[in-house]
Amino acid sequence: MRGVNFKVRVVRSALVALAVAACVLAAEETSAKVEKNDVGIELNKLSSDADGCQAYFVFDNQGSADYAKLDIDLVVFNSDNVFERRFAMSAAPLDAKKRTLRMFELKKMACDEIGSFLINGVFECQQGKRTKEDCVQRLVPSSRVDVKLTK
Repeated sequence: MRGVNFKVRVVRSALVALAVAACVLAAEETSAKVEKNDVGIELNKLSSDADGCQAYFVFDNQGSADYAKLDIDLVVFNSDNVFERRFAMSAAPLDAKKRTLRMFELKKMACDEIGSFLINGVFECQQGKRTKEDCVQRLVPSSRVDVKLTK
């Protein structure tokens, strides 16, 4: 009996070690999504009102510099994945090492008509006082709702 208890303890210890390792790997994978110079852009919520749909985006600037300008070329596709609308989304100012919520109104468009958003490009990007050319690559899209946000 004594040998069986020892084996049970060894197996339990191994299972706990595996669980801890899995949690560490999952945490590393999550934090790797938005790196030091990246800007996370999360579609957080869609909310209907009488004029149309309000889209809430969370911007997560992990860099050490503020964004004075960040104008994103955003395309909206309907639920049939057909182009619906294109607009410039001004996200700036974005402070360094800070998350920021921005709300954008999509007038005369119901939230349930939206199939997805596409980050088509960046019209203007200024980090600090410098114009940046690689801002599209810095954007890391995600979505908390059923509507996708991609680039």
